[in-house]
Amino acid sequence: MNVTANDTRNHALNEQATAQPLHACVVRGSSCFQRQHLKPERQASRRLQRKLQRTLNPRPLPMPSYQHLELSTDGPYATITMNRPQRRNSLQRSHMHELIEAFKAVGQSDAKGIILAGRGPVFCSGHDFADLIGADLGDMRSLLQTCVELMHTIQSVPQVVVAKVHALATAAGCQLVASCDLAVAADTAAFSLPGGKGAWFCHTPLVAVARALPRKRALEMAFTGDEVDAATAAQWGLINQAVPAAQLDAATQALLERATRGTRFAKGLGKATFYAQVELDQPRAYLHALEVMASHGQTPDAQERMRAFVEKRQPQFSKP
Repeated sequence: MNVTANDTRNHALNEQATAQPLHACVVRGSSCFQRQHLKPERQASRRLQRKLQRTLNPRPLPMPSYQHLELSTDGPYATITMNRPQRRNSLQRSHMHELIEAFKAVGQSDAKGIILAGRGPVFCSGHDFADLIGADLGDMRSLLQTCVELMHTIQSVPQVVVAKVHALATAAGCQLVASCDLAVAADTAAFSLPGGKGAWFCHTPLVAVARALPRKRALEMAFTGDEVDAATAAQWGLINQAVPAAQLDAATQALLERATRGTRFAKGLGKATFYAQVELDQPRAYLHALEVMASHGQTPDAQERMRAFVEKRQPQFSKP
């Protein structure tokens, strides 16, 4: 079972729609605050941590064979490589199903981090139009829902996911990069939402891109359809780094290693909490985060980290 932010996000969003304003409750007294808001968040926090504990039970990573991708490991890290170069790694339905399966398999394993890569002249060209020509409304909805499930899966696994982008990522391929937790791109890469230049707008890719970029930058990409080079993408915030192509492997690995320091439980909980609170207004985001952080602070490894800091020694964690 993968960790998701939905368990806590859905509850918090329902509270947001029905409860009286949080600031008013705080003004009228802490008992009102606790009764109407804090107790549900405590329950959500406990559910999230129990679910994460089950997910992080170490288990070997299965290595099945895939038609459209490759799954490999290097020490504690897994790499999922899209391998449809003849079709520009387009997101054909069976390709997306394999990606979902691979991310879930790694998510339930003892891997510490995940790299998403692509093979061939294009990182990912987006949806495969061969799937879409002549598709009726139900088929098109089903295909797009599979793509949405893939994006949710990337953000629901407890491991940090880093996109390693060596070339063009366009439309749903750009959505794929924006949905990863982190991204490093070669100076040979570019990013675009080309629907703005044609007759089928990039509605669903823009959901992910608009959550990674300031609004006007996202709309510039969506309306113009222009390609954005790696250096500009890094400046705008779509990716973390733009590096020379010869340094892409090393830079991606270095970022992943830095991003996976600490315990897997803490990192998985932090990732799930981020995606839960980022959808909320600020008062409820704080409410959710403070309850998770307070309860997480009671765990043995968190207490060990505090003691080690005070005692000026290296911590000895009970779990990796």
